[in-house]
Amino acid sequence: MNAPLLPALTEPDQREAIRFGQHTLTYRDLAGTAGWLARQVTGAGRVAVWADSSIHTCVAVVGCLLAGVPVVPINPKVGERELTHIVNDSKPSAVLAAPGVTVPSALAGPRQVHVDIEAREPWTGEEPPADASALIVYTSGTTGSPKGVVLPRRALASNLDALSKAWEWTSEDVLVHALPLFHVHGLVLGVLGPLRLGGTVQHLGRFDPEGIGTALARTATMMFGVPTMYQRLLASAEADPELARALGRARLLVSGSAALPATVHERIHEVTGQRVVERYGMTETLMNCAIRASGDRRPGTVGPAVDTVDLRLVDETGQPQDVYDDETVGEIEVRGPNLFLEYLNRPDATAAVFHDGWFRTGDMATRAADGYYRIVGRRATDLIKSGGYKIGAGEIENALLEHPDVAEVAVTGEPDADLGERVVAWVVPVGGRHPSEQELTDHVARLLAPHKRPRTVRYLNELPRNDMGKVVKTRLIAPPAWSKDR
Repeated sequence: MNAPLLPALTEPDQREAIRFGQHTLTYRDLAGTAGWLARQVTGAGRVAVWADSSIHTCVAVVGCLLAGVPVVPINPKVGERELTHIVNDSKPSAVLAAPGVTVPSALAGPRQVHVDIEAREPWTGEEPPADASALIVYTSGTTGSPKGVVLPRRALASNLDALSKAWEWTSEDVLVHALPLFHVHGLVLGVLGPLRLGGTVQHLGRFDPEGIGTALARTATMMFGVPTMYQRLLASAEADPELARALGRARLLVSGSAALPATVHERIHEVTGQRVVERYGMTETLMNCAIRASGDRRPGTVGPAVDTVDLRLVDETGQPQDVYDDETVGEIEVRGPNLFLEYLNRPDATAAVFHDGWFRTGDMATRAADGYYRIVGRRATDLIKSGGYKIGAGEIENALLEHPDVAEVAVTGEPDADLGERVVAWVVPVGGRHPSEQELTDHVARLLAPHKRPRTVRYLNELPRNDMGKVVKTRLIAPPAWSKDR
């Protein structure tokens, strides 16, 4: 018999499983509602879930997992063209949504099932095999149409167990967050993580610093968030001593989906006494690295590999780099039970990202003597080859964020006839201030090295970001009239 993905549902009790605003489900409630839903979708090939921030989304996903039916989470803000592509590619036989939700016309073909959180039926079906598909999560895709990443049940189970060990995460923990539920951060880590361990998840529906503070002051022990959330929490905590104290009482604050600037790390520590923990992962691999709860919470790093996951750095030719100097940049490759099965309907794309059995992440990093990894950016957009040097954009971004007049920054490379590529900084200044190009380039040259200084600085009111708060660097394109090279 296969081990259950969500063991707490096999003998459910009255402990709180999910709290979503005024809606609360105990494990006994959740088992009954998910059992009812599993009966509605049994035999379906794939099921789309309209993944709004509601308790109905959580129940829909759990019900499908009980039935062994792969879930395709749909971002409610998805554009018409992208939604049409996802539907045509995944061909769901049903779509699940909260009562009263009207889904777009592109989803009108599949059978509609409204999630009734009051319904209760026992589920006695068999646990699907570990390699069975659990989720099909569509990547945001910087080029071409999004690809459906097929995640097996073993990836979810093994990765959540590895994180529970790294973070000393148990059934006694109460996790609070407000992450979207169509992505692995909010859905897999933020919902299935607590449910696999028999703990509790409290979702705020929408991010609110006061709501986070209230939850942490009462029963919550952990928080998951993205850097933009932590920046807003920091600003609020600096003005509200009660919020600062609540954050300081948390057992663990975890940041992910993008790098948390080192300056924000230090300011949070100054205000709350807390050191935020970072981790590193992606849709195809779930989590690869994590700072340990009892380990060195070193700003700017994502810690060593989690249990069951193997990581290595390779050079441009694909050869492993056996270096631990925290300076040499290489591409991260991954292998382990956490890996996805395939890109749906894309055997060519699947084959292209594997190298001798290792998954090529496209992420560039350095590795320290103690195995801590430091992500410096994406191979395609964040590794800049300038004047014979390999320069990681992330290092320059962190340096610029130490300047008091820089609120946000993104660093890219652009073609240069002399250098090959030049370093370009896209800066959002602190309100009312406008540091000069010379001041910023001198600042970087002083902190790092002269060859890492920006050759061009461009000023913006805001950086382009996706729904997870990641900067979309492919949208940073210079008009011809903008500033010339330095």
